[in-house]
Amino acid sequence: MSSSLEGTSRAGHDPATEDDYVRIQQSEKFQELRRRHRSVVFPLAAVFLAWYFVYVLLADYAHDFMSTKIGGSNITVGLIMGLLQFVSTFIITTVYVRLANKNLDPIAKEIREEIEGADR
Repeated sequence: MSSSLEGTSRAGHDPATEDDYVRIQQSEKFQELRRRHRSVVFPLAAVFLAWYFVYVLLADYAHDFMSTKIGGSNITVGLIMGLLQFVSTFIITTVYVRLANKNLDPIAKEIREEIEGADR
């Protein structure tokens, strides 16, 4: 079975073969890239999921707490926590982008340059 990218070429480059993909996947640089990616993605995903499940469980089982009004207005703890779900999504995205730019992209660029250099 061939790769979906096999047979395609980029502006003057020979198409990559399945052997090329296997060789790259087994390289030390690619393994380092995967390790760094996982060390960023898994903790961020765990934090977000924990925060999300706390919110859902509180909304379902702590009605009195979630319906507590803040400062005498119609704004409740549940509304604030719901809005903070959106804020936390943007924060996690920003953190991931910064970490990826600093720790992942340089290695990915090296791997890409090696591949493109080998295609010439």
